[in-house]
Amino acid sequence: MRILYFYVMRDTPDRVRTVAPSHATYWRELGLGHYLGGPFADRSGGLITFQAGSLPEAEQLVFDDPFVQEDLLEQRWVKEWAID
Repeated sequence: MRILYFYVMRDTPDRVRTVAPSHATYWRELGLGHYLGGPFADRSGGLITFQAGSLPEAEQLVFDDPFVQEDLLEQRWVKEWAID
């Protein structure tokens, strides 16, 4: 299943800059199928898409994201993405 993870950052740019390398490394090293992701140009958040076996599996991957663990997200959505 294709997953979309959309997130909006809290207004804590210094903390975000500190954790961003761990966040990027975490997602790259998972080796997920069809992974594509990155920040918005204004750094207000980002978007990641990837393959997962189930929505609960995807939600666990997001829960383990350093941005989530460090409470740096104002909002986040994890959705199955029905694209062709």
